[in-house]
Amino acid sequence: MWNLDFILNPPAGLTIPTILALGFILGIMHGATPDEHTWPITFSYSVGSYSSRGGMKAGFVFSSGFTLQRSILTALGFLGLAAVYEVYNLDGPVYIIVGFVMFLAGWYLLRGSDIHLPLDHWLERLLHPFFRDHSHHSTVAERQPVAEGELRPVPLRMAILHGFVAGWGFGGFAVIIVFILAPQMPNVWWAALVGTCFGLGTMVMQIATGAFFARLARLKKLTMAQIQRIGRSTAARTLYLGGLAFVVVGAVVAAAPWLSSVALSTGNPIPNLNSIGYATVLIVVVVGIIGGTSIWKAYREVSARPPPAGATVPKP
Repeated sequence: MWNLDFILNPPAGLTIPTILALGFILGIMHGATPDEHTWPITFSYSVGSYSSRGGMKAGFVFSSGFTLQRSILTALGFLGLAAVYEVYNLDGPVYIIVGFVMFLAGWYLLRGSDIHLPLDHWLERLLHPFFRDHSHHSTVAERQPVAEGELRPVPLRMAILHGFVAGWGFGGFAVIIVFILAPQMPNVWWAALVGTCFGLGTMVMQIATGAFFARLARLKKLTMAQIQRIGRSTAARTLYLGGLAFVVVGAVVAAAPWLSSVALSTGNPIPNLNSIGYATVLIVVVVGIIGGTSIWKAYREVSARPPPAGATVPKP
């Protein structure tokens, strides 16, 4: 009974425990498969945390916002309001909003550092009046000044906003929980629990994924300060340039929504693995090209600067 076809195509008349269990399993599958709404963002914040524990925290924080959104979405699915997704393709607007938030987060990390990217100076002039009281301070509670050339800590609180916004993107997994599972629940509160279970399943995998991504920053024979700089520099560049990529793709998809149907089938029935389309290209660009190149550039930068005497090299 509990085979792949049953999970991906659940029938009507299921019990409440079965529906909630299916929601959790679908969430695990969603978190484990490459998804443009999760992996690029989790990668950015996890690498910026420079430790497995920090990466797990990044995955948890992001998924918390995502879980809240999915709970609201499945409640709306029970009420019938989510039918708007059958008429309108909201992927384009969601991409634009997510990309803009990523872009601002990356720009914030770069302020006061020695890293300069396209549009950086223009954004500094535009937004400086809103940040001038915090121009060269970190986000820690002590508000210690940030040294010249140093990158600010990655603001994980923004990952909650990212998770909430990114959740409005609509894919194959969302179709199952919103249009098939949520309407079978006895009331709107039980329907919201479907989204909660889905979000918790995603959270489990995002915590594991975050820990994995964070390990990428722990290169051998580097001091803690060098690892921190690689992680934060990579996060800043990935959020900044990846955000621009999201905005561009979002604008194209919003102008030409028919692109959603243009994809190369892989023959795999699992959503996110069943086809190669613009979402797959976005993952490769943000995580593979931008993220990979950023790690390489940051590694070269810190390697060119010998560590100070007595610097601690953490154990892998």
